[in-house]
Amino acid sequence: MGNYLCIDIGGTAIKYGLYNEDGQKVVSFASDQTNNAIEQQNISNTLRKKIRELKYLDLAGVCISSAGVVDPVAGKIIYSGYTIPNYTGTTIKEMIETEFQLPCEVENDVNAACLGEYWQGALRGTTSGVCLTVGTGVGGSILIDGQIFHGAGYTAGEIGYMDINGARFQDVASTSALIQRVRLRKGESLDGKEIFQQAKAGDSVCIEEIEVLIENLSMGIINIIYLLNPERLVLGGAIMAQETYLKPRIQKILDQKIQDNQFKQTELHIAQLKNDAGMVGALYNFIKRQ
Repeated sequence: MGNYLCIDIGGTAIKYGLYNEDGQKVVSFASDQTNNAIEQQNISNTLRKKIRELKYLDLAGVCISSAGVVDPVAGKIIYSGYTIPNYTGTTIKEMIETEFQLPCEVENDVNAACLGEYWQGALRGTTSGVCLTVGTGVGGSILIDGQIFHGAGYTAGEIGYMDINGARFQDVASTSALIQRVRLRKGESLDGKEIFQQAKAGDSVCIEEIEVLIENLSMGIINIIYLLNPERLVLGGAIMAQETYLKPRIQKILDQKIQDNQFKQTELHIAQLKNDAGMVGALYNFIKRQ
């Protein structure tokens, strides 16, 4: 059937990989840095340039995972917010299919990651699941009977805006929130990995602020379990490399604070596909829609 160019579009960078139809990576390509406020460095022009470079590969299709709210039928960005200026309204599918005569499908990045985990990772074999990605914000995706639930306006799963103790979920449970709280208390800028290193070495501030993140993240998870009762809930994002530190502590809070054992049917898992989840899921989405 040929190989597929899979693309993962973030706010400031685009990742690429060539995959076969079984979801196996054939080759990786260098990432591109983007700045959507500058025309020559924006996402659309960066994509055009890369696809021109790679058309010699005789591609069977272009599979895209993108930040922002995506209309997956039209393959269009319908909302991107302040994090990616000038991106709302970008018609990625139409652009690629018209200019390069290549079939293209586009899905939201968290939804794509969820589909990747369903096809090849931690949600494999399930009928329902929720994926959360913890990073700059907190993103969410809902899987029901093997299908992404998009909602009436394609915004289902935007749980970063959910209210937790009077604050937005992503403002109290994201990696960026952890970094900001530690910086305010310690007067120095540490990345997530350094915060966990210092916590494991006994630093009280880092320990306390990680506990704040765990508490808030756990309360969000409990609310999701009450609402959706998924078979599995999968946690992703770079911070989940700290699985041995985070998972047992989150599970302990879930066990302590969930109302009754009847609500404890949801299994907590850590994402398996790591940085490739979006591209693998973009391919799965392409295969399903084509």
